[in-house]
Amino acid sequence: MNNYEAVVILSTNATEEDTIAFGEKVKTIISGNGELTKVDEWGKKTLAYPIKKQKEGYYILFTFVAKPEFISEFERILRLDNIVLKHMVIKKED
Repeated sequence: MNNYEAVVILSTNATEEDTIAFGEKVKTIISGNGELTKVDEWGKKTLAYPIKKQKEGYYILFTFVAKPEFISEFERILRLDNIVLKHMVIKKED
């Protein structure tokens, strides 16, 4: 089991209910495959450059512990969701 952080940038065109539902969905996925340590919602921020013609995004940081095999499936799930503009999962040093 390794420590990971995942930063997800969500579209600001999505409704607040969609954003909350996405957060709950990700929490459930992570909890089912590891241990969710912390969720930190950074809120709406201006992007450094436009992503998919959007200038703002809603940032969420997930900190969790999981097996390395889970990460590729987790990234695949994030890529399939239309609300996600960008995501990045990194392994933290122990």
